[in-house]
Amino acid sequence: MLLNLHEIIEMPGGRVPFRCELDTQRLSFAGLVAFHGPVTAEGQVKNTAGILELEALVQADMTLRCDRCTAEFRRPLSRRFQVTLQADAEDEDDPDLFPLEGDSVDVGDVLETCFILDTDQKFLCREDCRGLCPTCGRNLNDGPCGCKKPIDPRMAVLGQLLDDNTGGMSNGSP
Repeated sequence: MLLNLHEIIEMPGGRVPFRCELDTQRLSFAGLVAFHGPVTAEGQVKNTAGILELEALVQADMTLRCDRCTAEFRRPLSRRFQVTLQADAEDEDDPDLFPLEGDSVDVGDVLETCFILDTDQKFLCREDCRGLCPTCGRNLNDGPCGCKKPIDPRMAVLGQLLDDNTGGMSNGSP
């Protein structure tokens, strides 16, 4: 959504409100299964002492895949963003500044970038997710899997020695 800011560029205190939907095709990331409904953004661009600031609330409802147990879970998201817009392109390398296109800004492009950069790197279905059993692959959140704990190969000889001693004592031999 291209938002015309011509009216407020030279008018400190001016505001231009907006409401739009973000392109979910551009918002894909690892762990995302699906969006439920549109990803909406609502906010304003305001001129504060000659500095243009975009403020927005972005809301989404998503199904994600847990990075530990691979279960799918639904999570609503509500994030506030505040970014500075720059009228001149003198400092294009500053990642905290977003350039204007003439007297306009592509609100969708700015907020889609903010959304992706602010997205978590890992997703957990719950804080105490136990993950999957490395032996059988069972989801440990559903309960123990029943797999016998593997013996460290460095301790296998000690285990055999203990088994031999226990067996010998139960027969009454010294």
